[in-house]
Amino acid sequence: MTQPSLFPDHPPPSAPAEERVLELRRIIAGHDYQYHVLDDPTIDDAEYDSLFRELQSLEEKHPELITPNSPTQRVGGTPSTLTHPQMFGVPTVTGTPRSAFSTLTHRVPMLSLNNAFNDNEVAAFDRRIREALPDFADTIEYDCGVKFDGLAVNLRYENGIFVSGATRGDGVTGEDITSNLRTIASIPLKLNNAPPLLEVRGEVLMRRKDFEILNAQQKERGEKVFANPRNAAAGSLRQLDARVTATRRLTFFAYGIGETDWGSVNPPQTQNALSDYLVTQLFSVGQERTLVRTLQGLLDFYQTVQQKRHQLPYDIDGVVYKLNRFDWQQKIGFVSRAPRFALAHKFPAEEMKSAILDIDVQVGRTGVLTPVARLQPTLVGGVTVTNATLHNEDEIRAKDIHIGDIVMIRRAGDVIPEVTRVIVEERPDNIKSFVMPDRCPVCGSEALRLDGEIATRCTGGLFCPAQRKQAIVHFASRRAMNIDGFGEKIVAQLVDKALVKTPADIYHLRQNDIAQLERMGEKSAANLCAAVEKSKSTSLARFIFALGIRHVGETSARDLAQHFGALEALMSADHETLCAVYDVGDVMAESIRHFFAEPHNAQVIHDLRNAGVHWPDVSAENRAQRQGALSGLTFVLTGTLPTMTRDEATKKIQDAGGKVTAGVSRKTSYILAGDAPGSTLAKAQKLDIPVIDEAQFIELIAHGALQGRSS
Repeated sequence: MTQPSLFPDHPPPSAPAEERVLELRRIIAGHDYQYHVLDDPTIDDAEYDSLFRELQSLEEKHPELITPNSPTQRVGGTPSTLTHPQMFGVPTVTGTPRSAFSTLTHRVPMLSLNNAFNDNEVAAFDRRIREALPDFADTIEYDCGVKFDGLAVNLRYENGIFVSGATRGDGVTGEDITSNLRTIASIPLKLNNAPPLLEVRGEVLMRRKDFEILNAQQKERGEKVFANPRNAAAGSLRQLDARVTATRRLTFFAYGIGETDWGSVNPPQTQNALSDYLVTQLFSVGQERTLVRTLQGLLDFYQTVQQKRHQLPYDIDGVVYKLNRFDWQQKIGFVSRAPRFALAHKFPAEEMKSAILDIDVQVGRTGVLTPVARLQPTLVGGVTVTNATLHNEDEIRAKDIHIGDIVMIRRAGDVIPEVTRVIVEERPDNIKSFVMPDRCPVCGSEALRLDGEIATRCTGGLFCPAQRKQAIVHFASRRAMNIDGFGEKIVAQLVDKALVKTPADIYHLRQNDIAQLERMGEKSAANLCAAVEKSKSTSLARFIFALGIRHVGETSARDLAQHFGALEALMSADHETLCAVYDVGDVMAESIRHFFAEPHNAQVIHDLRNAGVHWPDVSAENRAQRQGALSGLTFVLTGTLPTMTRDEATKKIQDAGGKVTAGVSRKTSYILAGDAPGSTLAKAQKLDIPVIDEAQFIELIAHGALQGRSS
């Protein structure tokens, strides 16, 4: 079928604001479809961002043009902060977000499907269909597709505008999750040539690659990981704060419709034609779909999909057969709360019983210790499983897992298998409890679990082989030691060849060592050696940041350098002394103290100094000077400044004793805003935070106040 036209010609920038806004929305929606639905972007991120910023800027200059279907309104916000909440089926509220979801009624119920688990049950389904349509038995067609393993939702469009969305719920009443659904880029906010009323039904899910990224981020933050993509999608979609949902990469696949008023639009007459129509409206539909006419065709489709199941980018748990013609669907009718004309053919369970022979501990690239069950080899989903992740110590306690337990193992695709539950009634007498080690099993450094965190981590960040690549990449990064050209690929080769084991080894590399690396000639090697040599001279703040101490970011490193003045003073500081530093709390203080108490880290620091890495101490005079015009003030930067970059503005603020943060809060002193400032400006105005431009910023540095102005 023909793809819809996505990218109309651009009008000239001088076009009236309303015309340009409408055109930008169409262009951005087209690029969203290319990226999020077709996975085939046609422009790079910078070009997309430029279009988006232009639209934001125009809408901020002309707020009367802001509409619910604008791409700028996708950005997650609490239900109380939506621009026009009543347009989305969300009650207008003030203050804190809602404590629970309201409900929406499905005027056409969202029914479940009957399940089949073997060929005989599929044959019985086919026989019933043919018996109900005896005059058409030879011309019956089935539309076949996959059964997504996600969360069913209903999207309501009125005159082409997305106005509300809800979960399936009990089939009649679902939860109103409109604000969360609006953050999903694969859900169109506006349809083209749409009927007066169209409810689109489908599944919200999380692709496997996005699930893995999310869980890696959860582990990095020491937070609970999700058991599988379906749980991650459901948990993300039911957040009371839509800003959280907006950070999760969710995807929507359409497969049906609910209440409709087609008006003058010619409605599709078959399930297959409906899928084609939904594609023209820029919805994703399952690519694994076909039409068949026989029982054998149904079974062949099932086998084909089952064989490629784990090659798909998302989880499915079966296939769905639907009588293709809608008029015949109506003739066949329904039974109880399921249609007679459709059937879900489920795949075999991917859970099997096994025994935990032992529990080992693996160390990840960020130092997180993860317990892994060594299992009695068990065939799960066609694959022999010998290991299963146990995630963390709390997960083991919550599931009451012991060495020797009989457990159920779940495997989904290429995701590492996990233990879903213990079969307590089959527990043997000789079980043993698991205890998380207090030393890293890889390098022997102290393993520490900070208050408020789930993860236990190795503190030997500069020394531990498991963290080696991550630690060295961070050490050499631009905002740390700033070794130009020392990126991930170079680091990977150097570590794999055992040429670099700790950051100190970087300064003992010879040009010949580097020249032998892949895609590295003599000139490139010479340039890299020069960059390494140049990085030896640095600042105390950069060096502290380069060490990669957990919770110590660039700003915290600068605060520590200013407070202590010398590395020795920082290394010997106790908990109370550390907590006296601005914005250093108990957790960061403990992380710093344990890092410097680890002998392996102290040895690497000693080796770095011996290799020639040096920095000047921050003198008392310099520290006093830093208590300058902006001392005690906190800034947030947004937009493009006329004559300086954000990095330059940040340095000026820090040199004058101020602080720069990423997010706006009531503690923010000023917003420094340039062109196309984005949503930060709106939030600042809502909190009554002063907004200044570059000229006022320069005046503030010079005088410590805005002359003749109220701040």
